[in-house]
Amino acid sequence: MAKNSKKQIMLDELRIIDQLSKNANKSINEIAKNLGFSRQKVWRIIKNLERNKTIWGYTSIIDQEKQNKKTYIALIKRSANPLNKEMIEKLVRRETIKRAAKIGVKIVTSLYTNGIYDWLIFFNASDIRDAKRFVEDLNKTYEGFIEETSLLENLFMAEHCGIENPEIDKLRDFFPDL
Repeated sequence: MAKNSKKQIMLDELRIIDQLSKNANKSINEIAKNLGFSRQKVWRIIKNLERNKTIWGYTSIIDQEKQNKKTYIALIKRSANPLNKEMIEKLVRRETIKRAAKIGVKIVTSLYTNGIYDWLIFFNASDIRDAKRFVEDLNKTYEGFIEETSLLENLFMAEHCGIENPEIDKLRDFFPDL
């Protein structure tokens, strides 16, 4: 197989993406060493992945409990009313993030889905009152376009972004009778 075939390039990209998924803080030198690639090759592939938006951000995983925050999930089911241009613009401009910040809520993940619910929002808040305030604000902001919302509180994050919680043993505390 030619060294630079499309298939080989894709395989090399996947191997680098896998390394970054496990730890985005790894240096280019570490990734190159782990994969047996040159530093220049890793750098070039990462820059191409960033340029074509395959990689569109880097983040760290924070233990929200140690930050006196809790994680919640808002499940949103759309109404049968068609969205108008104004509502779509609100979604695209990410107005929800700005409104959430005023309540003390930080949106972590926001997903448009196909299934029972149409939108899922994972967010951090200090307590259930702030979480409920945020969901009420969503209902008010998108009134007529939301049929139902449900609020879930995350009790324990066993894994996040493919990374196992380093304190996974604490999961046993939720099942003391076993």
